[in-house]
Amino acid sequence: MKVAEILELTDLICVEDSFADLADPATAEPILSLDSEAGKLLVDEDEDLMAVAFRSGGAWYAANYLFHPPAAEVIDLFEGTDGEIYQEDREVWTGAVREYYSAAILREVKPSIEDIPPDRPGKIAGLVTEVWGRQEGAVCIDCCCGSGVGAAALRSAGMRALAYDHDPALLARGFEEGRLVPAETACIDGTMATTYFRPVPYGTAFMMGTIRSFDSGIWERLTLELLALSEETLITVATEEEARMVAVWCRSVGRTPEVRESDRDPLYDRWVCLS
Repeated sequence: MKVAEILELTDLICVEDSFADLADPATAEPILSLDSEAGKLLVDEDEDLMAVAFRSGGAWYAANYLFHPPAAEVIDLFEGTDGEIYQEDREVWTGAVREYYSAAILREVKPSIEDIPPDRPGKIAGLVTEVWGRQEGAVCIDCCCGSGVGAAALRSAGMRALAYDHDPALLARGFEEGRLVPAETACIDGTMATTYFRPVPYGTAFMMGTIRSFDSGIWERLTLELLALSEETLITVATEEEARMVAVWCRSVGRTPEVRESDRDPLYDRWVCLS
């Protein structure tokens, strides 16, 4: 469902520039400077405020409060419009907002080149079902999703993938190829993932990248965020040394990791760390 449809509008402009901006209260402040002619307020199932929208100059503008509280002035401004109050499930609105910003990426960002081997999604799906079996409808975080090879594999294994990456060009490629679902994908800094997502049963990171001593701190933060978001976690890397480093990070937060070599793909996802 589109953000505009939820508020019974034909079009709606969010004042924040990106999904990542939604964690910064300052990015919602432009809503306060509008010459408001009408208003709409959206609360979730617990009646917590998620967004407010105002009509100004013939257009509707919205500010989001999914990840930070609203300024007191917002409520005063809304009450001055004698506006309407709407209620929607938080996950429905969050998905609509993710879709809004994913659509902006697809419009504005040139996709990266396609570099995914055709057989890789099937190999990843086989690994997932080998580890967890088919988990129909189970939600799984896909950390550092890139252009969506993991997300596509998770869906083929019956799961719903909530994906994130910081590279909009890779995400644009994933959207264009149909591997990434706009409503289930966010362009964010993965070291802050717990700000934007709630914990779910499963989490994955496929072929995390080359983890070297000088940049291992970044990969550690990414891993710790993923572990905080998932009860069971599957991470793949290229080498045993990298897998052993990931296992150390897992143990640092009380997980019991298992490192194994996989013969499914000698190039990608060769070493697996389960925790």
